[in-house]
Amino acid sequence: MSIPPPPGPQQPPGSPEQPQGPYVQGQYPPPSPYAHGAPGAPGPYAPQPYGPYSQYGPYGPYGRPAPVNGVAIGALVLGILCFLPAVGLALGLIALAQIKKKGERGRGMAVAGSILSSVGLVLWALALATGGASDFWEGFRDAARGEGTAYALAKGDCFDSPTASLEGDAYDVDEVPCSGRHDGEVFAVVTLPDGDFPGDDEVTDIADDKCYALSDGYAMDTWAVPDDVDVYYFIPSEQSWRFGDREITCLFGNTQENGRLTGSLRNDKTTLDTDQTVFLSAVNAVDTALLEEPEAYPEEDLAANQAWAKDVHAVLGEQIEALRGHEWPAGAEQPVENLVEEMEDARKEWARAAAAKDADAFYTHYDRGYAYVDGRATVTARKALGLDTTFPAYEEDSDGGDESENAGGLPV
Repeated sequence: MSIPPPPGPQQPPGSPEQPQGPYVQGQYPPPSPYAHGAPGAPGPYAPQPYGPYSQYGPYGPYGRPAPVNGVAIGALVLGILCFLPAVGLALGLIALAQIKKKGERGRGMAVAGSILSSVGLVLWALALATGGASDFWEGFRDAARGEGTAYALAKGDCFDSPTASLEGDAYDVDEVPCSGRHDGEVFAVVTLPDGDFPGDDEVTDIADDKCYALSDGYAMDTWAVPDDVDVYYFIPSEQSWRFGDREITCLFGNTQENGRLTGSLRNDKTTLDTDQTVFLSAVNAVDTALLEEPEAYPEEDLAANQAWAKDVHAVLGEQIEALRGHEWPAGAEQPVENLVEEMEDARKEWARAAAAKDADAFYTHYDRGYAYVDGRATVTARKALGLDTTFPAYEEDSDGGDESENAGGLPV
């Protein structure tokens, strides 16, 4: 059984003017009686005519949008960042040509990238003409390495402050040799734990406690520290904390207006001999115990003062043993022994103060216990060991207590 040919003009099979197939190329089959939308049509899915070379214009088949030109995206990114503006401008021009040829999307991005890159070129030209580019790169490089920032300082570094002051906010410093004049000298760096920012007051309290406790470890001969030098510190601010700043930088600075330091204040195990280190470790331990004196007077809180006197008595016993257990050079042996004998007498007075029945009795033994401190025997022993023999000045605040408050903490 033969299948009748479809309606329409026919040519003999194999004719060179007609390719093989059911329909002539470029022609369509006759309209279906059930064309889409016609009465009685079976539904919206009736086949629709199309040619073999259909063009989709700006949209692909099934409503798919034309692709976005990738070069245009690159031009926009470089334009926004203002990085390599010449490249951004070139990419923008290339993208415009490709979009026009290929019918792709992204013309707006290409135009925006070209404009921004043009502005960037102008700015770079001005920066190069004025030297600003060099300054910018230096600052960027230093920031990347952490140089020129307060929290980049390390133990033993000396620096100048751009404001010539150690009070207020500090954003950067200039490191200088310690041998010359300078604004500050770092003696310790304390790292705080991660977490939420503790608050300015909490960080300041931590810095106050830590820095004063560590100062004697760097300047062991406290008599060699000038009277106009005090402890300062750089502390993280809430803003710098967000960028990972966790360091408290403890430093020495001059308390006088426009005052500066000259030479390094460092005298520790790296600069002292063994005899000097043993002696200073002992007397500094006693001084630390004495500085723990309660804020309340004996008539206000006798028990607290008695407990403190007991602690001083114990520390004196430990340090007397340390001094007597060391083998001193011939020239220092007797001066140190004389000091130890005075420390023994003081220790007995502190024991009596710890057992005092009232405030008056406490004060009596308190004064006798303090008598040996910075006395003649101390000066003689220091001289024999080659240490500083200048009496330090002890100032008292209006309440009668030692002036140990920090002269200033600087947030960074």
